[in-house]
Amino acid sequence: MSEVPAGVVTLEMSGPHVALVTLRRPESRNAVNAAVAVELESIVRSTEAAPAVWAVVLTGAGGQAFSSGADLKEVAAGRLETLWTPGGGFAGFVRAARVKPWIAAVNGLALAGGFELALACDMIVASEDAAFGLPEVTRGMIAAAGGLYRLPRALPRAVALELIATGERLTADRAAALGLVNRVVPKERTLPTSLELAGAIVRNAPLAVWESLVIARQAIDLDDDALGKLSAEGQTRLMQSEDFREGPRAFVEKRAPRWMGR
Repeated sequence: MSEVPAGVVTLEMSGPHVALVTLRRPESRNAVNAAVAVELESIVRSTEAAPAVWAVVLTGAGGQAFSSGADLKEVAAGRLETLWTPGGGFAGFVRAARVKPWIAAVNGLALAGGFELALACDMIVASEDAAFGLPEVTRGMIAAAGGLYRLPRALPRAVALELIATGERLTADRAAALGLVNRVVPKERTLPTSLELAGAIVRNAPLAVWESLVIARQAIDLDDDALGKLSAEGQTRLMQSEDFREGPRAFVEKRAPRWMGR
Protein backbone atom coordinates (compact mmCIF):
# COMPACT_ATOMS: atom_id res chain seq x y z
CA MET A 1 0.00 0.00 0.00
CA SER A 2 1.46 3.37 -1.00
CA GLU A 3 1.43 6.30 1.40
CA VAL A 4 -0.89 9.23 0.67
CA PRO A 5 1.04 12.35 1.76
CA ALA A 6 -0.90 14.99 -0.20
CA GLY A 7 -4.33 16.50 0.28
CA VAL A 8 -6.42 17.17 3.37
CA VAL A 9 -6.27 13.56 4.60
CA THR A 10 -2.97 11.70 4.75
CA LEU A 11 -2.14 8.02 5.04
CA GLU A 12 1.12 6.52 6.23
CA MET A 13 2.38 3.32 7.77
CA SER A 14 3.29 3.97 11.40
CA GLY A 15 4.55 0.55 12.41
CA PRO A 16 4.25 -3.07 11.37
CA HIS A 17 0.72 -3.50 10.01
CA VAL A 18 -0.53 -0.21 11.53
CA ALA A 19 -1.73 2.62 9.29
CA LEU A 20 -2.07 6.22 10.49
CA VAL A 21 -4.73 8.43 8.88
CA THR A 22 -4.65 12.14 9.68
CA LEU A 23 -7.24 14.84 8.97
CA ARG A 24 -5.20 17.89 7.96
CA ARG A 25 -7.35 21.02 8.11
CA PRO A 26 -6.10 22.45 11.41
CA GLU A 27 -7.04 25.99 10.40
CA SER A 28 -10.71 24.90 10.52
CA ARG A 29 -10.33 22.44 13.42
CA ASN A 30 -10.25 19.62 10.87
CA ALA A 31 -13.79 20.33 9.72
CA VAL A 32 -15.12 18.05 7.01
CA ASN A 33 -15.48 19.48 3.52
CA ALA A 34 -16.00 17.73 0.21
CA ALA A 35 -12.30 17.02 -0.23
CA VAL A 36 -12.09 15.35 3.17
CA ALA A 37 -15.07 13.14 2.34
CA VAL A 38 -13.66 12.03 -1.00
CA GLU A 39 -10.14 11.44 0.28
CA LEU A 40 -11.17 9.64 3.47
CA GLU A 41 -13.49 7.32 1.56
CA SER A 42 -10.63 6.48 -0.81
CA ILE A 43 -8.30 5.79 2.12
CA VAL A 44 -10.85 3.48 3.76
CA ARG A 45 -11.01 1.45 0.57
CA SER A 46 -7.22 1.44 0.30
CA THR A 47 -6.62 0.24 3.86
CA GLU A 48 -9.32 -2.41 3.60
CA ALA A 49 -7.71 -3.79 0.45
CA ALA A 50 -4.09 -3.62 1.67
CA PRO A 51 -2.81 -6.99 2.98
CA ALA A 52 -0.13 -5.20 5.02
CA VAL A 53 -2.66 -3.14 7.01
CA TRP A 54 -4.20 -4.91 9.99
CA ALA A 55 -5.35 -1.90 12.06
CA VAL A 56 -5.81 1.84 11.52
CA VAL A 57 -5.49 4.91 13.75
CA LEU A 58 -7.46 8.05 12.82
CA THR A 59 -6.45 11.45 14.23
CA GLY A 60 -6.59 15.18 13.54
CA ALA A 61 -3.70 17.56 12.94
CA GLY A 62 -2.97 20.72 14.88
CA GLY A 63 -3.47 19.59 18.46
CA GLN A 64 -6.70 21.55 19.04
CA ALA A 65 -9.32 19.26 17.58
CA PHE A 66 -9.82 15.75 16.32
CA SER A 67 -12.59 17.23 14.16
CA SER A 68 -15.25 19.89 14.64
CA GLY A 69 -17.56 18.11 12.21
CA ALA A 70 -19.15 19.53 9.10
CA ASP A 71 -17.60 22.69 7.71
CA LEU A 72 -20.42 25.14 8.44
CA LYS A 73 -19.22 27.42 5.65
CA GLU A 74 -20.09 24.62 3.24
CA VAL A 75 -23.41 24.05 4.97
CA ALA A 76 -24.29 27.76 4.87
CA ALA A 77 -23.48 27.79 1.16
CA GLY A 78 -25.99 25.00 0.53
CA ARG A 79 -23.36 22.32 -0.09
CA LEU A 80 -24.18 19.94 2.77
CA GLU A 81 -24.65 17.02 0.39
CA THR A 82 -21.02 17.31 -0.78
CA LEU A 83 -19.86 16.23 2.68
CA TRP A 84 -21.39 12.78 2.13
CA THR A 85 -20.40 10.05 -0.29
CA PRO A 86 -22.69 7.31 -1.61
CA GLY A 87 -20.46 4.55 -0.29
CA GLY A 88 -19.28 6.01 3.01
CA GLY A 89 -21.89 8.47 4.20
CA PHE A 90 -20.73 11.55 6.10
CA ALA A 91 -17.01 12.26 5.57
CA GLY A 92 -16.88 9.15 3.39
CA PHE A 93 -16.51 7.20 6.64
CA VAL A 94 -19.40 6.78 9.06
CA ARG A 95 -21.21 4.18 6.93
CA ALA A 96 -18.23 2.79 5.04
CA ALA A 97 -17.91 -0.99 4.97
CA ARG A 98 -14.93 -1.80 7.20
CA VAL A 99 -13.65 -5.06 8.61
CA LYS A 100 -10.35 -3.89 10.08
CA PRO A 101 -10.29 -2.13 13.47
CA TRP A 102 -10.07 1.67 13.60
CA ILE A 103 -8.94 3.60 16.67
CA ALA A 104 -9.82 7.30 17.07
CA ALA A 105 -6.96 9.29 18.62
CA VAL A 106 -8.97 12.26 19.92
CA ASN A 107 -6.51 15.03 20.74
CA GLY A 108 -8.87 17.87 21.64
CA LEU A 109 -12.41 18.58 20.50
CA ALA A 110 -14.59 15.94 18.84
CA LEU A 111 -17.81 17.77 18.11
CA ALA A 112 -20.84 17.17 15.91
CA GLY A 113 -19.71 15.17 12.89
CA GLY A 114 -16.26 14.90 14.48
CA PHE A 115 -17.82 13.05 17.41
CA GLU A 116 -19.72 10.91 14.92
CA LEU A 117 -16.42 10.00 13.23
CA ALA A 118 -15.07 8.86 16.60
CA LEU A 119 -18.25 6.92 17.36
CA ALA A 120 -17.89 5.14 14.01
CA CYS A 121 -14.47 3.87 15.08
CA ASP A 122 -14.08 0.76 17.22
CA MET A 123 -12.08 2.33 20.05
CA ILE A 124 -11.23 5.82 21.31
CA VAL A 125 -8.11 7.15 23.00
CA ALA A 126 -8.64 10.69 24.34
CA SER A 127 -6.35 13.44 25.56
CA GLU A 128 -7.04 14.85 29.01
CA ASP A 129 -8.41 18.05 27.45
CA ALA A 130 -10.63 16.23 24.95
CA ALA A 131 -14.33 17.01 24.85
CA PHE A 132 -17.16 15.30 23.01
CA GLY A 133 -20.50 16.71 21.96
CA LEU A 134 -23.37 16.74 19.48
CA PRO A 135 -24.26 20.46 19.29
CA GLU A 136 -26.32 20.15 16.10
CA VAL A 137 -29.56 21.17 17.84
CA THR A 138 -27.98 24.52 18.72
CA ARG A 139 -27.69 25.20 14.98
CA GLY A 140 -31.11 23.91 13.94
CA MET A 141 -29.78 20.55 12.73
CA ILE A 142 -29.66 16.94 13.91
CA ALA A 143 -26.74 14.53 14.29
CA ALA A 144 -27.72 12.58 11.19
CA ALA A 145 -24.32 10.90 10.65
CA GLY A 146 -24.86 8.18 13.23
CA GLY A 147 -24.69 10.12 16.48
CA LEU A 148 -28.39 9.78 17.27
CA TYR A 149 -28.20 5.99 17.41
CA ARG A 150 -24.55 5.24 18.14
CA LEU A 151 -24.36 7.48 21.21
CA PRO A 152 -27.29 5.77 23.02
CA ARG A 153 -25.58 2.44 22.32
CA ALA A 154 -22.29 3.67 23.78
CA LEU A 155 -23.61 5.50 26.87
CA PRO A 156 -26.37 5.03 29.42
CA ARG A 157 -29.61 6.06 27.71
CA ALA A 158 -30.40 9.02 29.96
CA VAL A 159 -26.91 10.48 29.55
CA ALA A 160 -27.00 10.07 25.78
CA LEU A 161 -30.43 11.68 25.48
CA GLU A 162 -29.33 14.62 27.62
CA LEU A 163 -26.27 15.22 25.45
CA ILE A 164 -28.33 14.99 22.26
CA ALA A 165 -31.08 17.32 23.50
CA THR A 166 -28.86 19.95 25.16
CA GLY A 167 -25.87 19.96 22.83
CA GLU A 168 -23.60 20.11 25.87
CA ARG A 169 -20.11 18.62 25.98
CA LEU A 170 -18.80 15.52 27.71
CA THR A 171 -15.33 15.72 29.26
CA ALA A 172 -12.74 13.04 28.61
CA ASP A 173 -12.73 11.89 32.23
CA ARG A 174 -16.51 11.48 32.35
CA ALA A 175 -16.47 9.78 28.97
CA ALA A 176 -13.97 7.28 30.35
CA ALA A 177 -16.00 6.73 33.51
CA LEU A 178 -19.06 5.98 31.37
CA GLY A 179 -17.13 3.55 29.16
CA LEU A 180 -17.15 5.65 25.99
CA VAL A 181 -13.37 5.86 25.66
CA ASN A 182 -10.66 3.26 26.20
CA ARG A 183 -7.87 5.49 27.52
CA VAL A 184 -7.46 9.08 28.78
CA VAL A 185 -3.86 10.25 28.58
CA PRO A 186 -1.78 13.44 28.63
CA LYS A 187 -2.13 15.31 25.35
CA GLU A 188 1.33 14.44 24.08
CA ARG A 189 0.60 10.75 24.67
CA THR A 190 -2.64 10.61 22.68
CA LEU A 191 -1.20 9.44 19.38
CA PRO A 192 1.58 7.24 20.85
CA THR A 193 -0.95 5.49 23.11
CA SER A 194 -3.31 4.96 20.18
CA LEU A 195 -0.49 3.45 18.13
CA GLU A 196 0.47 1.23 21.09
CA LEU A 197 -3.12 0.00 21.32
CA ALA A 198 -3.07 -0.73 17.59
CA GLY A 199 0.22 -2.54 18.10
CA ALA A 200 -1.35 -4.75 20.76
CA ILE A 201 -4.12 -5.63 18.30
CA VAL A 202 -1.82 -6.51 15.40
CA ARG A 203 0.20 -8.89 17.54
CA ASN A 204 -2.79 -11.21 17.23
CA ALA A 205 -3.98 -13.22 14.24
CA PRO A 206 -5.54 -10.60 11.95
CA LEU A 207 -8.21 -12.81 10.43
CA ALA A 208 -9.33 -13.88 13.91
CA VAL A 209 -9.49 -10.24 15.06
CA TRP A 210 -11.52 -9.17 12.03
CA GLU A 211 -13.95 -12.08 12.23
CA SER A 212 -14.42 -11.41 15.95
CA LEU A 213 -15.14 -7.71 15.43
CA VAL A 214 -17.64 -8.37 12.65
CA ILE A 215 -19.72 -10.29 15.20
CA ALA A 216 -19.05 -8.11 18.25
CA ARG A 217 -20.09 -4.93 16.41
CA GLN A 218 -23.54 -6.45 15.88
CA ALA A 219 -23.98 -7.79 19.42
CA ILE A 220 -26.57 -5.13 20.36
CA ASP A 221 -28.55 -5.41 17.13
CA LEU A 222 -28.99 -9.18 16.69
CA ASP A 223 -30.36 -11.93 18.89
CA ASP A 224 -28.36 -14.88 20.19
CA ASP A 225 -29.47 -17.23 17.42
CA ALA A 226 -28.31 -14.87 14.69
CA LEU A 227 -25.06 -14.12 16.49
CA GLY A 228 -24.46 -17.81 17.07
CA LYS A 229 -24.88 -18.47 13.37
CA LEU A 230 -22.45 -15.68 12.49
CA SER A 231 -19.95 -17.09 14.99
CA ALA A 232 -20.16 -20.57 13.47
CA GLU A 233 -19.73 -19.16 9.97
CA GLY A 234 -16.73 -17.11 11.08
CA GLN A 235 -15.12 -20.12 12.71
CA THR A 236 -15.65 -22.18 9.56
CA ARG A 237 -13.90 -19.53 7.47
CA LEU A 238 -11.01 -19.30 9.93
CA MET A 239 -10.52 -23.06 9.89
CA GLN A 240 -9.55 -22.79 6.23
CA SER A 241 -6.75 -20.30 6.94
CA GLU A 242 -3.03 -20.82 7.46
CA ASP A 243 -3.18 -18.75 10.65
CA PHE A 244 -5.71 -21.17 12.19
CA ARG A 245 -3.10 -23.92 11.87
CA GLU A 246 -0.20 -21.68 12.87
CA GLY A 247 -1.62 -20.70 16.29
CA PRO A 248 -1.80 -24.19 17.84
CA ARG A 249 1.43 -25.21 16.09
CA ALA A 250 3.32 -22.27 17.63
CA PHE A 251 1.92 -23.14 21.06
CA VAL A 252 3.09 -26.75 20.80
CA GLU A 253 6.50 -25.66 19.54
CA LYS A 254 6.82 -23.05 22.33
CA ARG A 255 7.45 -20.10 20.02
CA ALA A 256 5.74 -16.90 18.99
CA PRO A 257 3.26 -17.40 16.16
CA ARG A 258 4.10 -16.05 12.72
CA TRP A 259 0.82 -14.67 11.41
CA MET A 260 0.37 -14.42 7.67
CA GLY A 261 -3.10 -12.93 7.46
CA ARG A 262 -4.29 -15.72 5.24
